Amino acid sequence: MDLVPALERPLKNVLGAATAKVMAEHLGLHTVGDLLHHYPRRYEERGQLTHLADLPMDEHVTVVAQVADARLHTFASARAPRGKGQRLEVTITDGSGRVQLVFFGNGVHKPHKDLLPGTRAMFAGKVSVFNRRLQLAHPAYELLRGDPDEPGEQGEAVESWAGALIPLYPATAKLESWKIGKAVQTVLPGVQEALDPLPDTLREGRGLVSLPEALVKIHRPQTKADVADARARLKWDEAFVLQVALARRRHTDAQLPAVPRVPRPDGLLTAFDDRLPFTLTEGQQRVSREIFDDLATEHPMHRLLQGEVGSGKTMVALRAMLAVVDAGGQAALLAPTEVLAQQHHRSVTEMMGELAEGGMLGGSEHATKVVLLTGSMGAAARRQALLDLVTGEAGIVIGTHALIEDKVQFHDLGLVVVDEQHRFGVEQRDALRGKGKQPPHLLVMTATPIPRTVAMTVFGDLETSVLDQLPAGRSPIASHVVPAADKPHFLARAWERVREEVAAGHQAYVVCPRIGDEEEGTGKRTPAQDDAEKRPPLAVLDVADQLAKGPLQGLRVEVLHGRMAPDDKDAVMRRFAAGDADVLVATTVIEVGVNVPNATAMVIMDADRFGVSQLHQLRGRVGRGAAPGVCLLVTEMPEASPARQRLNAVAATLDGFELSRIDLEQRREGDVLGQAQSGARSSLRVLEVIEDEEIIAEARQEATALVAADPDLTGLPGLRTALDALLDEEREQYLEKG
Repeated sequence: MDLVPALERPLKNVLGAATAKVMAEHLGLHTVGDLLHHYPRRYEERGQLTHLADLPMDEHVTVVAQVADARLHTFASARAPRGKGQRLEVTITDGSGRVQLVFFGNGVHKPHKDLLPGTRAMFAGKVSVFNRRLQLAHPAYELLRGDPDEPGEQGEAVESWAGALIPLYPATAKLESWKIGKAVQTVLPGVQEALDPLPDTLREGRGLVSLPEALVKIHRPQTKADVADARARLKWDEAFVLQVALARRRHTDAQLPAVPRVPRPDGLLTAFDDRLPFTLTEGQQRVSREIFDDLATEHPMHRLLQGEVGSGKTMVALRAMLAVVDAGGQAALLAPTEVLAQQHHRSVTEMMGELAEGGMLGGSEHATKVVLLTGSMGAAARRQALLDLVTGEAGIVIGTHALIEDKVQFHDLGLVVVDEQHRFGVEQRDALRGKGKQPPHLLVMTATPIPRTVAMTVFGDLETSVLDQLPAGRSPIASHVVPAADKPHFLARAWERVREEVAAGHQAYVVCPRIGDEEEGTGKRTPAQDDAEKRPPLAVLDVADQLAKGPLQGLRVEVLHGRMAPDDKDAVMRRFAAGDADVLVATTVIEVGVNVPNATAMVIMDADRFGVSQLHQLRGRVGRGAAPGVCLLVTEMPEASPARQRLNAVAATLDGFELSRIDLEQRREGDVLGQAQSGARSSLRVLEVIEDEEIIAEARQEATALVAADPDLTGLPGLRTALDALLDEEREQYLEKG
């Protein structure tokens, strides 16, 4: 592998140990190449000032502004020398708005000398409000001296800021933007040695600048056109390198052998279809054909099945499993939680009836055995399940992570179905696939609708099938925001609605963010929750108690959460499914897969603490029968807050794909592309998965063609180097977890 000495040099060799340590700890930057790929977040035009009215609260910001006035106050202080303390108040302005800077104690002397009225500088600090005024306390600052448009100004010219545009970098309290800029200035000469990952034909064909030129233009642009040229080029780098990595994985998987699984005519699948009391939707039939075509090939299927809440994915997956059993193989369904595994097992055996009673009295001649395997099963039941798998007696197994353990052996594993893929890592997925004599076929399901671009990036190693029709008989769900703080009587009305649904013979869910026996205040806030409310999130145990004694007194209220014993959880779900409980107060354990058609109402407490897609998932638990559903989103957030706007968006549409776009636009790209799972910085710095759909699609085409012609990428050392950087150990996980 060719090395790139200039770009692979450790920063400590170039910038010194102290600066390198801060860059590594706070920004994850270790080499010259890392620093050169730490791009400016935005640019300020020299001579123009930052619009101060738009500053976000409680965030670390960098602004360019002018000093309007500076006043030094002296006050009595027992802790200060000679009993007198000093406070410097500096007002900065953009010509319209103002922000106050405050310096205390020994920290006032230098700014008092530097920050004279009329001085322009960059200021960095955390925005807060004091006495109803925006304030930066003890901000760091850098004077803008030697401006080209101010030739008469005294002071040393700062070479870094000689251009017309001032780059502002993603920074931290420990490392201001201008310090990053000066470090970039030090390493920028080495950029000429950067190896270009794009093939010359691709770059020239699309009129893209070279990588060295792009890096110079993004860090030291002379014009806005320079920035546009650089970003256009660097977006292609990110899209193309990622798509080549995914194309190589698809190519490698396509070389693997697999046993073709073709269902026999008049076998188990036919018997199952004959007993269905309804007709499959056109979408279910189309997606089933795509899956059956894949199963019939001599290479493993790798397919993502995504669909709206309640679109019938489980039915499609079950028919695929039955086709494999028909062909002499076994199928495994991997679920993320015991509640969901038990729910799947119950619904599959109910749908199959006597077809799930293989080897039992009353079982059909085509029947197979369907077993459940979870970590909390009793020893005897577990032994029997393992025996049924290794002998081939059980054609279908449904389980949790327990399926992955070494003790679990299959007779002939032909298909792995992974439910809610984003909950599982690559190691778990591959550990189960490794239990086949040859690589089994793989079907990944997600009920979270995914925009096409995310499917092409996060799930880019999988072919995609989409179910976008709801089965006949599904009822619409009315959704409303309940502003508990502004209008407390709305919350009282919500509990009346629950009582009305129960009086009509239906059931209801109440969802809370936490269980209730944790430390106070451990509830996590989502990034969009930027309001200052500090109350800990509402808890299942507290809310259930209050409801049973108060507004829902006399109704049968039960609780369900992840820390209950599995048998207790299953018993609660069985009672609720049987109609022996009126209201189920639960955490998000009911988020996916739980199917109780008689449940028509859902109240989500502290709804602002859940993500957009999660709210859509939860809402999908009601309206699953003939009666219409209602979902009430309770929040204390003020009307103008971003959190409230997200809830309004959820209430306004039942289109999961539209909501997934909204969700994506409101979250950082790194979150979307698996940063949370891998702990690594997102590889996407300038590429935006919603806006840059066209680039991603074209990069996928180019990457697929390149890998088909030259899987080893001979003659493209720059591309191989970029792939190595992307596919380090953490990045491998990020690529597959999604």
